[in-house]
Amino acid sequence: MRIRYDPQANAAYLPVGREPEAGESVEQVCDIADPHGFGEIILDFDAAGHLIGVEILGARALLRPEALADADIL
Repeated sequence: MRIRYDPQANAAYLPVGREPEAGESVEQVCDIADPHGFGEIILDFDAAGHLIGVEILGARALLRPEALADADIL
C-alpha cells in the first residue's frame, strides 16, 4: 500500500490492494474519530462490501512524520 498525501487538505489516502477507480467507492464509514479530536478516519467500501481504501483527515496529527515523508504528494 502506498500512501498519497495532500498537504493543503492535510489528508492522506491508503488504497487497499489496487488503486480504486473513480466511483468505485459506494459506501463510506466515517464515524471513526481519534481519541484526541485531531482527525477522522474514513473507510471506503466497494459494492461487494470489500474495504478498498482508508482516508485520514488530519493526517499530520494522526500519522507518524516518516509515513508522510514517504508518501506520494498530490
